[in-house]
Amino acid sequence: MIDFSNNALFKLTPIATKEMIPIINQFLIDGEIVLAVFKTIRDQVVFTNKRVIAANVQGFTGKKVDYTSIPYSKVQTFSVETAGTLDLDCEIDFFISAVGRVRFEIRGGFDIVSFNRIISEYVLK
Repeated sequence: MIDFSNNALFKLTPIATKEMIPIINQFLIDGEIVLAVFKTIRDQVVFTNKRVIAANVQGFTGKKVDYTSIPYSKVQTFSVETAGTLDLDCEIDFFISAVGRVRFEIRGGFDIVSFNRIISEYVLK
């Protein structure tokens, strides 16, 4: 499982859905759609309408990948932090009883307010 306490892993950049790791499509269940995809240097985080899927690419060759799913039904509390004047990154935090806080820091230019509304639709059901 991914060590969510290491925030350095999750400084994310938004990418197009077509750039998502292809195998993640095979993880999706009926009715599950991709809302947004983000990447670090090698890792990816995919927000769907059901969960967050974090792909942690491991090892020198990158052939070993850990996939961790966080169902929205397990999110107890969440928060977003908008970008500021000097700090252009925005953040979304999920609080999950079994894991604690999971923070995703998204590099500048992402509309976190609109994304918050989308995520709220699924977390608050």
